[in-house]
Amino acid sequence: MVFLILFGGYIFTSLVLLRYPHLLHKKKVLKFRAQHISHRGGAAERVENTMEAFKHAQDVGTDMLEIDCHLTKDGQVVVSHDDILFRTCDCSTLISETNFEDLPMMKSKVTVDFYQKLCGEGTDRKIPLLEEVFQQFPDMAINIDIKVDKDELMQKVDELIRRYNRVEMTAWGNRSDQVCQKLYKLNPNVPLIFSLRRVITLIVLFWTGLLPFVNIKESLLEIIVPGIMLDADELLNKPLNGKAKVFFWIMDKLLMRPSLIKHLDDRGIQTYLWVLNREQDFKRAFSLGAAGVMSDRIQLLRDYLDHQVPSSALNHRDELKQD
Repeated sequence: MVFLILFGGYIFTSLVLLRYPHLLHKKKVLKFRAQHISHRGGAAERVENTMEAFKHAQDVGTDMLEIDCHLTKDGQVVVSHDDILFRTCDCSTLISETNFEDLPMMKSKVTVDFYQKLCGEGTDRKIPLLEEVFQQFPDMAINIDIKVDKDELMQKVDELIRRYNRVEMTAWGNRSDQVCQKLYKLNPNVPLIFSLRRVITLIVLFWTGLLPFVNIKESLLEIIVPGIMLDADELLNKPLNGKAKVFFWIMDKLLMRPSLIKHLDDRGIQTYLWVLNREQDFKRAFSLGAAGVMSDRIQLLRDYLDHQVPSSALNHRDELKQD
C-alpha cells in the first residue's frame, strides 16, 4: 500500500511538472526563435555551404543558417560538410591535409543528401571561411555543426564567435557527446545542441517520468524525424530492410511526442526537426509543436510558412526579431 501511494505521488508530481515546468525550472531565454532553417544554406537550390547559398537563403527570408565546419592544414576554419571532398568537389582531397588557398573548387551541381533526385546548382563554387559568413551575416542566427573532435577547431570557432559578438546568435554541437561536453566547457553561453547520447537519455527520462525533475544544459533539440526514413526509397534512392523500418518506426513513436516537445518549449528549449523537404513533412513537424524546420528546399518551406502556419506563430517570430 505504501509503495502504491508513493508511486502514485511520483506519477502525479511528474505529470504536473511535465505540464508546468516553470514550477521547478527557470525558462531559458534565447535571442532567436527559428521557424525557417536553411540546411547548408538550402542545398536543393544552390550549391551547399557557399556564400551564394547563404545570400539566397537570406533573400528567401530564412531565420537561421545551418552550416558545417572543418579545419584546414594551415588552421583556417572553413564551411564544409565533408572533410573528404569527393562528393562536393569530385576529388579525394582532404580539407584537414590541405591549406586553405589550395582547396579545390566545388562542382557546379551537388546532389541533395536527403532528397537525392534534387541537386543544388550555382556559380559560386568556393569553399568559404567561417569568418566570411560571420562578416556577411552579422544579424543572422547561425547553427554550426562542429564536424570533428579537434580542440583547435573548437577553440578557433569560439574565438570567432566572441570576436564577432555572436555568442547569443550562434548555436553549436555535434552528434558526439564528447564534442558537446568540450563545447559547453569552452563557452557555456553559446546555445548547445543535444548530442546523440543526450537524445537517448532524453527519451529514457521522458518515458520514465524523470524528465521534469532534471536540469538540462542544452538549448536546442535538433533531431532527424525518424519517420522520414520509412520513405528511403523516395528520399535516399535505396530501400530499407524490414528490421531498419521497424527501428525507425519505433524511434518515431518514442521521439515525436507533442507533450515532450511542448515541455521542452515551456522550458525555453527549442525543437528543430530535420531534414524535411516535402510539404507533408512540414505540416507534421509544426503539428507536433516543433519550433522550426530545417530544409534543403527553402523556397518551398518559405511558401508553406507564409500560407499554412498560423499568423500567431509568425507574429511571435517577428516579435523576437524586433527584440
